[in-house]
Amino acid sequence: MEKIPMTHGGFAALETELKHLKSVERPTIIKAIAEARELGDLSENAEYHSAREKQSFIEGRIKELEGVISLADVIDPTSLSGAIKFGATVTLVDEDTDEEKVWQIVGEYEANIEKGLLNIKSPIARALIGKEDGDSVEVRTPGGMRSYEVLKIEYI
Repeated sequence: MEKIPMTHGGFAALETELKHLKSVERPTIIKAIAEARELGDLSENAEYHSAREKQSFIEGRIKELEGVISLADVIDPTSLSGAIKFGATVTLVDEDTDEEKVWQIVGEYEANIEKGLLNIKSPIARALIGKEDGDSVEVRTPGGMRSYEVLKIEYI
């Protein structure tokens, strides 16, 4: 199977979520199912059906996280340098609006655009890969074509 690139922070966040699901959520839902069973007729027991549905979601998420963690290729951005690649923190300026943006290029399981974590598979990240300071980048976004200039590349 193909390795999944991620930063140390992304890997730690997935491990924390997995630990929480296994040690807190799973026991809580098992207890809720047991309590709902005690209420009698399961065919019309809304609490029971809700708890079973939540259990199914939790077990599915546990399996997904275990799979991702087993395929993780943890990359330390501080050991990298040069042109933009995975792990780079890039400062860009929108050539139309002069708005500056700072993004770190990360794996898809740790991406969060609100926190400035850009999915390596996103159109912007793919356009940035291989670029250097001062380069101009054209990106097709859902809002149309955008032009950015690379101001700074850091590996932190």
